Order: sequence, then C-alpha cells, then structure tokens
Amino acid sequence: MPFTLTSTSFLHNGALSARNTCDGKNVSPPLSWRGVPDKAKSLVLIVDDPDAPDPKAPRMTWVHWLLYNIPPNTHGLHEAVDTDALPPGTLQGTNDWHETGYGGPCPPTGNHRYYFKLFALDVVLPDLKSPTKVALEAAMKGHVIGRTELVGRYQRQE
Repeated sequence: MPFTLTSTSFLHNGALSARNTCDGKNVSPPLSWRGVPDKAKSLVLIVDDPDAPDPKAPRMTWVHWLLYNIPPNTHGLHEAVDTDALPPGTLQGTNDWHETGYGGPCPPTGNHRYYFKLFALDVVLPDLKSPTKVALEAAMKGHVIGRTELVGRYQRQE
C-alpha cells in the first residue's frame, strides 16, 4: 500500500477551505494517512508555503506548522486539533509567526500553494525544544524512510 496523505476538506491541488485560514476560524484541516512504512518509528508533518510573499516573485518559504514524533500507528489528525489532542508523544516546532501550533494561510497577494508534507522516520527524535524547520530537517537527515505530500491552494478575496 502506498504512503498517502489526504484531507476530507480539500483535494490535492484543490482550494483550502477559508475555515482553515486567517479569513475563517484559522483551524487546522482534517488530515488522514495510510501506508506508513513498517519500519517507521515516528512521523513528521511540515506545512509550508514556498510562494511567500507573492507567487509571482517568491522570496521565501513560510512555515505554517511543524509536528514531530507523531506515533506511526496513528492514522491522522482531526480538524482544529489542539496541543492537548495531539497523539501521545507528539511535539511541535516553531512556525514563522514564532509560535507553536497551526497558523493558517493568510497570503498578502496571489494564489499560494500550501504543502502538507508527511515524513516517516526510522527513529524517534529527541525533544528538540520547539525547533525551527531548519533544525527539524537537520535532525531528520538520514532518517527519512518514506514521504508523501498533499498540496492545498488559497487566495484571499480582494
């Protein structure tokens, strides 16, 4: 079975619900996955936007959410999941708002792509103390045994 990531609120390359953005409730979308590699010891979720600040002239990748040490036997996250409802052992990193937790899309201009990337690792990472994406990716290096992604799009109404 292939390693896949899906959502009941948007299709791959489809529009994210305004509910999951700064224009709505700013809550995380529901996510589900299957086909986690048998040798996985943990999962990592990175949500980012490579089109910031303007898709016509992107200058950076904006990080919206970092989760790591998700148990490999979990099959997803419900909508609006908060810290207390994360699977046991799951830790969070620091997003580009300098906060932990989900920060929904709020693009200043244009139609942005939001990558929900799920990685299977052959280790459980140590507590990295709210790492940035750079620090989390450095800790993951050499331990990724599977990867899947789901892309959502969002453009604010003008």
